Amino acid sequence: MKRFPVIAIDGPAGAGKTTVAKLLAERLGITYINTGAMYRAVALVYKRKNGDPVKIAQEIAIRFRGERIFLGNEDVTNLLYTPEMSMLSSTLSAIPGVRRALVPKQREMANYSPVVMEGRDIGTVVFPDADVKFFLTASVEERAKRRKAQFNDPRPLEEIKREISERDEQDSTRENSPLKPAEDAIIVDTTGVPLEQVVEILLREIEKKKLKFN
Repeated sequence: MKRFPVIAIDGPAGAGKTTVAKLLAERLGITYINTGAMYRAVALVYKRKNGDPVKIAQEIAIRFRGERIFLGNEDVTNLLYTPEMSMLSSTLSAIPGVRRALVPKQREMANYSPVVMEGRDIGTVVFPDADVKFFLTASVEERAKRRKAQFNDPRPLEEIKREISERDEQDSTRENSPLKPAEDAIIVDTTGVPLEQVVEILLREIEKKKLKFN
């Protein structure tokens, strides 16, 4: 089956990936997929059942409905975005079997519609042949401020900065699918740049490819 066009957006936590990917998909009129939410969902089930994370990843049935994320009929969106789920999902995503289970599910999504897919290894592992690849980055200070505002996090900024730095280290040094830009990725530093403006930058790059989404 010939897949539809794929826009890959990678980068570390707090770089603006989720907001930018959602807005971009909306502007293009195509499907938005947050692969990080899939790993967070595995982490949530693992926390609840303490089972084999590889088996959980193989059997998990996650659905995206707009901006809401479901496990079966349960809306788990608000349960996924906590500091605990951030660190646990990063730990579990380093297990090769977990990634091997989820990557085919992610690839399959492009068989049904064009997608903007965000994560940490979309352009390097999931879709190394993506039609356009972006890697968003920003300073740790900027990213911490965004995370604090996004999740109304009551913790001191320094604690959030420390957590982000630890997550960066964990993600970028793991043996399996480390966080890094694809060689042909367009790197966009979002520090101090309104995310709506970042979307315009990405749209200009996509327009150069003259892709057809329908």
